[in-house]
Amino acid sequence: MHTLELFAGCGGLAKGLENAGFKHAGLLEINHQACESLRANFNPRLVHEVDVTKVDFSAFKGVDVVSGGPPCQPFSLGGLARAYNDKRDMFPQAIRAISEIAPSAFLFENVKGLLRAKFAPYFNYIILRLSFPDCKSRQNENWSDHAARLKEIADGKTAYSGLRYNVEYKLLNAADFGVPQIRERVFIVGTRSDISGKWTWPVPTCATKDSRVSIEEALRDVPDPKDAIDSLPDHVFIDGARTYPGHTGSDVSLPSKTIKAGAHGVPGGENMLRFKDGTLRYMTVHEAKLIQSFPADFTITGSWGEALRQIGNAVPVQLAQVVGAHLMDLLKRCGKSVARRSIHRYAHAYPREIKNEQMLLAIEAPAMYRCRKNATMTQNATQKAACA
Repeated sequence: MHTLELFAGCGGLAKGLENAGFKHAGLLEINHQACESLRANFNPRLVHEVDVTKVDFSAFKGVDVVSGGPPCQPFSLGGLARAYNDKRDMFPQAIRAISEIAPSAFLFENVKGLLRAKFAPYFNYIILRLSFPDCKSRQNENWSDHAARLKEIADGKTAYSGLRYNVEYKLLNAADFGVPQIRERVFIVGTRSDISGKWTWPVPTCATKDSRVSIEEALRDVPDPKDAIDSLPDHVFIDGARTYPGHTGSDVSLPSKTIKAGAHGVPGGENMLRFKDGTLRYMTVHEAKLIQSFPADFTITGSWGEALRQIGNAVPVQLAQVVGAHLMDLLKRCGKSVARRSIHRYAHAYPREIKNEQMLLAIEAPAMYRCRKNATMTQNATQKAACA
């Protein structure tokens, strides 16, 4: 089964889904340094450094799963919390991708702040749009009026013949699934209405505090960064760590505090380690990526601050793998025939013949850059808005 990753960042979610058995049809990201990290760890030909607002997603018609982390700054507890008034809100583009691709399922991750009470009306609107992606907003229609029309569809008061998805969301803590970090994130999973099985959330494996993985367990085999290690070029000692109230670092005998990217740079408190003797220092890039459950040989490019920013924005690989494996199992049990047929539809999106699944891993996607105006004109009628 194949995924299209939107807002891929440095590849935490992508790596987890890969570990769960998915193959990538494309990795889309606008940040250059994050793209450099993606190219260092995945097939470079699948990495597209592009603004998703300019992408014709119908070029990826037939992908089984659309995944990604729409930029979370509009909803972040540490950001400005502008939500729908923030131009960085990319949920509309994620919804457009679903409408144009019609995948068997989608998987999105976002910050805990998305569930804040002040965002509830807009979050409910996002869920409705994900549920009925072909019911598009009208010209000059505000989101609340569009939400009202979507609610009428959900209540059965208005006819609708477009795509439908069964959408579920839940706040998951990465520490409950073996990640050595307290990290709460909202996961949103949608399965197309013709998929017979019902989505259920994976059961935590480390739900109690005593069963959680600590920093010192995760870094047990990692040497002191003050010792020169040629084989670990990203394990470099960073001097200057200081403690003060509210800026105390993470106790190594516990799971780490949430590693953050930060709206105003990388805050040092969450990215420092505090040892049992009372000393503290900054995490190295190598340590931070292990705490985020990246493989030891995963490359994060850029300076220390830039690498920590990428890691802080990433989905923990282990958590992504658990959720991804659960989704893979559902689609294999309940949507296999649909998903298997869809693989061969890639041949219609690219200018050259595709004879087998393996070739899909090496294709380029020039078709996705076609003018959206042309794409709109030729879009299949079944994917157009079907509500009055």
